Amino acid sequence: MAGSISARPPPPAVCVCARARPGQSLNPVHVCALCLELEFTLTSPCACAMLGCCHSPAVTAPSPLSMPTVGFFLGWGCGFFWQVCSRAVQAMIEVLAKLGRGPVFLAGEMLECVITFTNPLSASSTSASSEMLAWASAQIHCQFHASENRVALPPSDGSKHDVQAENETVFVPNRGERGQCILSTPPKILFCDLRLDPGESKSYSYCETLPIDGPPSFRGQSVKYVYKLTIGCQRVNSPIKLLRVPFRVLVLHGLKDYQFPQDEAVAPSNPFLEEEEGLKKDSRLADLATELLMVATSRRSLHLYNISNTRGKVGTFCIFKTVYKIGEDVIGTFNFSEGDIPCLQFSVSLQTEESIQEEFQRRRGQPVSFSTHARHQEACLHTAQSSFSLPIPLSSTPGFTTNIVSLKWRLHFEFVTSGESTDTCLVRGSQSEAVTWTGVEQIEVDTFSWDLPIKVLPTNPILASYVSQFSSTNSITI
Repeated sequence: MAGSISARPPPPAVCVCARARPGQSLNPVHVCALCLELEFTLTSPCACAMLGCCHSPAVTAPSPLSMPTVGFFLGWGCGFFWQVCSRAVQAMIEVLAKLGRGPVFLAGEMLECVITFTNPLSASSTSASSEMLAWASAQIHCQFHASENRVALPPSDGSKHDVQAENETVFVPNRGERGQCILSTPPKILFCDLRLDPGESKSYSYCETLPIDGPPSFRGQSVKYVYKLTIGCQRVNSPIKLLRVPFRVLVLHGLKDYQFPQDEAVAPSNPFLEEEEGLKKDSRLADLATELLMVATSRRSLHLYNISNTRGKVGTFCIFKTVYKIGEDVIGTFNFSEGDIPCLQFSVSLQTEESIQEEFQRRRGQPVSFSTHARHQEACLHTAQSSFSLPIPLSSTPGFTTNIVSLKWRLHFEFVTSGESTDTCLVRGSQSEAVTWTGVEQIEVDTFSWDLPIKVLPTNPILASYVSQFSSTNSITI
């Protein structure tokens, strides 16, 4: 044997690695660990490359390793030892949060999330053990972030600073996030003192009604409104771990002031049916929103506009409605046959206009921000009639207004007209019987633009969930 060890009588042999068999020979790294753990005296060198030795002893681990021993080898930089024993000293719990209906909701609806806690080790594993969680809680909040170059927010009140929020053992849903928390629901405790045996899972249902007076989800050039469900859980004597579940909120104006009719059959109140009544009201709210959207966007009437510039009439534009839902197509037609001025080219852009309220503008009279969502361009010389169809993306935000920002939708038109008559736009290329007409190389043109405001409303949240960038399932391991 390359080294001899003198020590107190050891306890019954137990392998240091749970995946090995009792009595298995250990490498020099294990030997050094055992010497420290059991106060052995190493009288001869061991074959540890880190210690500059060359022989490997054959000894059996008399007891499991403890955290101080692991810390010693971490200090020496022994990564191999940590990989061997990590399964014995590191335990894990998987936390899975799933939004049952999808990641898009209407303000005023009930959000339901099923949260599952799992001890992933099977009962047959030699390193399996029960795991404990002290508590878990869930809360919804809306985070607001503004561009410092565009928005001037009032200074925050320093007297409201919460010293406890700096403590890692206090549940703060927006900890570490940029911006301000402008809206939050009361936190709800899911459990206290949860014990999970190997392979065991336990699920909890979290239900909360989304505030109906909050802003919609929005990511603009100047401001952002982001909704998240945050689940916080903590082991004993450990920092809180946060699982954030982002979701999207659509706001339909008019739902807040609507009064639901009373049921014809009057029944005595039952406190045990409170949850069922809440689900029933939530279903009626979704049905009411669908009905209001259908009524508002199905009205059709002819809107006819004359297109003209300083030289005269260019044509007419026709559109049958100006109120749409996200996901619909904006359709319009042009008639240039009645125009006095030839139109060479036109373009139509579907745009949003993001403007900051005057009291929050960084600079007086700062320009409005525009975003283009769809565009159609066409050359139309000698064209009597033309049309376009622009889809409103399901991922876009309907128009809204808050005390800081407003978002409006519009159709932006640009026309290129000729400064000369239609006959001069073509030249005869040959005097023979076969006449070829070609366009002129240069022509004098005029350009002008026109904006037509339209109204864009939300749609069914289930339909919007199909194209949402958010996932219905999120998870972490603690």
